Amino acid sequence: MTNEQKAEQIIQKYGFEFDTIPKAEIRELIEEEIKNYQYGSSSEYIRLLCGYLFCIGDETDIELIDKAKHISFDVGCMIDGEWLDSLKNGGKETENTRPKEEIMADFIGYYKDFEADDDEWF
Repeated sequence: MTNEQKAEQIIQKYGFEFDTIPKAEIRELIEEEIKNYQYGSSSEYIRLLCGYLFCIGDETDIELIDKAKHISFDVGCMIDGEWLDSLKNGGKETENTRPKEEIMADFIGYYKDFEADDDEWF
C-alpha cells in the first residue's frame, strides 16, 4: 500500500470529527512512521497524521509534530510550521498565525475529497 493510499484509508476511517479521533492512536501512528520512514516515498501520510494531531492536539504535541517535520526535507516542507506556531500560542490568532479554527478549515478543505494517486513511484 502506498503512503497516499494509507492517507486515504485514514481519512475514510476517521473523517473530520476531531473530537472522536483517538489522539493516542494518531500519536502511535506518527511515531511508527518516524521510526520506519522510507526516504523518497510520498510524505502525504505523515503530513495527514500530523495534521490530525494538530487538529485534536495541544501544546503537548508540539515535540512529536516537530520531530516528524525534521525526518527529511520533503516531510519538513509538507508539515506546516503554522501548525506548530498555533499550538504554541494556544490556537489564538497572532501577528504571524491565523486562528486554529481557520487553519483546521484549510486542512479539511485540502483533504475532504482526497484520493490516492495509485501511480505513486519512488
